[in-house]
Amino acid sequence: MKNKIKYTNEPIGRTRIVDDFLPRPDELILKEDKVKVTLSLSRESLDYFKKEAKKQKTSYQKMIRKVIDVYASHFQRGA
Repeated sequence: MKNKIKYTNEPIGRTRIVDDFLPRPDELILKEDKVKVTLSLSRESLDYFKKEAKKQKTSYQKMIRKVIDVYASHFQRGA
């Protein structure tokens, strides 16, 4: 945005207070039902996810979990 906003001292108009609709901070944490499993991956796949996770500043486990979730969701809808 190259154009700066120019504020004037004009009346705002009728205002009203709205109820607080935002969730509490502890409600922002999405808790998923997870099950621990042992999974063997190729070194190449694991290295890829670790490298990408580092770029995205996230966990490689979370990325792998998301890939599996999307895959399962896709084929469940098609069944």
